[in-house]
Amino acid sequence: MIIKNAIIHDAIHKEPYVGDIRIENGKLVSVGGSAGDDGEILNADGLHAYPGFVDAHSHIGLDGYGGPTGNTYDYNEMNDICCPQLRGLDSYYALDEAIPMALEGGVTTVATGPGSANVLGGTFAAVKLYGNTVDEALIRASVAMKCAFGENPKRCYKEKSDSARMTTAAILRQALFEARDYMLRKEFAGDDISKLPKFDMKMEALIPVLKREIPLKAHAHRSDDIMTAIRIAKEFDLKITIEHCTEGHLIVNELKAAGVPVAVGPTLTNASKLELLNKSWTTPGILAAAGIQVSIITDAPVIPQQYLPLCAGLAVKAGMDPFMALQAITINPARHIGVEDRVGSLEAGKDADVVLTDGDPLVSSTTIEKVIVDGEVRVSN
Repeated sequence: MIIKNAIIHDAIHKEPYVGDIRIENGKLVSVGGSAGDDGEILNADGLHAYPGFVDAHSHIGLDGYGGPTGNTYDYNEMNDICCPQLRGLDSYYALDEAIPMALEGGVTTVATGPGSANVLGGTFAAVKLYGNTVDEALIRASVAMKCAFGENPKRCYKEKSDSARMTTAAILRQALFEARDYMLRKEFAGDDISKLPKFDMKMEALIPVLKREIPLKAHAHRSDDIMTAIRIAKEFDLKITIEHCTEGHLIVNELKAAGVPVAVGPTLTNASKLELLNKSWTTPGILAAAGIQVSIITDAPVIPQQYLPLCAGLAVKAGMDPFMALQAITINPARHIGVEDRVGSLEAGKDADVVLTDGDPLVSSTTIEKVIVDGEVRVSN
């Protein structure tokens, strides 16, 4: 397929340019310039070409849309506050009615996984938003380990095991201490099976976190929770991303010094609990202007997944640089979840995920004309 004469917004260069996009075997072969005429031609005169939009924090496919699938509550385990062994992909329902709606909105890739009921909730998976099964949709099975601070674990376990923020932190630290001990014992045992510790699925699940193969994905709204997450990550030398980051604009210097990626949202919601009182559309713009890697998220279905570009547009309305806002729903979330080699920008060698629009997708009146995923037209209006 050759997309001819599109106005290309590649999410890497600030200024758009007119050119062709050549697609072969589901990959971008060339972006810009002339790609010839030796293929299926898609005329894009006057249309804008963007990378498929990426959401770094969603629960789509786990928190089912209404109707026949219903809200099956497959995104939170409610019987164990510490369950790192769980995998979001094992709850993912590829036929969730919300998925084609998201694709209509130009969202082609998401990280989806467990909610924030538990201190450790399990791993997020990166998926494309098409296909009949999770196996068909899957990009990476494990991109991050979900952990949660603040009100949610306290609320869900106040009668059982957690009633204070210091308890949440202690539960996480204990799990990490135990996992580190387990990992070291395994390494010491080597091939001597008689010395191996008894198999522990929870501890096994945390080894990739301790080895910095995947980050902790830390649900943290309030500034004190954000700093606790960063403090624990430093203590154990872990990679970490800050999810929601509602009060991030209050601790800009600390976040910049920590060098952590942040995912801001969901902002198009009511302040439904105390830790959301300082929620503001100015947050992503303030953090991005300070040089922090910012993604904008829906936390779908808190905000329906298809409104990810609208959220970026509202951030622009509140003062965010438009190009930074575009990056916050393309290349930055791709980096946030570790799949930037595949998605997030229009560059040769990446997956052919392209959104064609009649204008700026951050403006609500813009029409999405076509959505191409892995080189195939999945949406055509």
